[in-house]
Amino acid sequence: MVEIKTPEQIAKMRAAGLVVAEALKACREAVAPGVTTQELNDIADKVITDHGATSNFRAHHGGLWFPGVICASVNNEVVHGIPGDRVLQEGDLISIDCGAILDGWHGDSAITVAVGEVRPEVEMLSRVTEGSMWAGIAQMKKNNRLVDVSKAIEGFIRRQPLPPKGKWGITEGYGGHGIGTAMHMEPHVLNYVERGRGKGPKLVPGTVLAIEPMVSLGTPHTTVLEDDWTVVTNDGTWASHWEHSVAVTEQGPLVLTAFDGGKAELAKLGITAAPDPLA
Repeated sequence: MVEIKTPEQIAKMRAAGLVVAEALKACREAVAPGVTTQELNDIADKVITDHGATSNFRAHHGGLWFPGVICASVNNEVVHGIPGDRVLQEGDLISIDCGAILDGWHGDSAITVAVGEVRPEVEMLSRVTEGSMWAGIAQMKKNNRLVDVSKAIEGFIRRQPLPPKGKWGITEGYGGHGIGTAMHMEPHVLNYVERGRGKGPKLVPGTVLAIEPMVSLGTPHTTVLEDDWTVVTNDGTWASHWEHSVAVTEQGPLVLTAFDGGKAELAKLGITAAPDPLA
């Protein structure tokens, strides 16, 4: 069952989403050569705590304990990288995923950040992944179907020029999800169209989904490391991960984890974002 939220509950989710946005902003500003992923984790932890929220990452998930408040995935790590003593180097690419719970409601978002100057194809990778996320968010409109989101994400990626000596690999098996009173809820949101899956549920006002494409410079296939968490590409190519939590409203999409509610980026796509309930 898909959990449908009232406008009042969406406002509570907006508050949780803004905590996540603040944590990711602080992490982005701190990314630099010489910084460890644990230091980034500690920065996010302080922001979450200072806002009266708690982490929805540092918890048990499917029987496994995740020790961080962020996932810090570097270079060929796609998602779920455990923060620790890894030191970021000039030219690295780090995806930072973060979530928070406020007043019982969850927020979840991810960004990809270049560490100093990166290779052109790496910059392209992040830009294409982020663009595909916004293409999917633009389909978060009343009476669309779940497949419209997946189709938009995949279609955007497939239309992009190929990177030098590479290709776009849309990670298989991982994707977005419903979010609300729990971090991971129905439905699962694929970043590509899968034959035989059908159109999926109708997007009605009160539907809230985390839209999160994960793209590599090569294979769509991945492996989980022995830590039972870190997901890496099978061919060692680098990956990017972007995510926003988004509500469907009567007035259009509301990006709960973007400071402006998604207005600027959606306007570029000809979409009017819903009014911010906390404005």
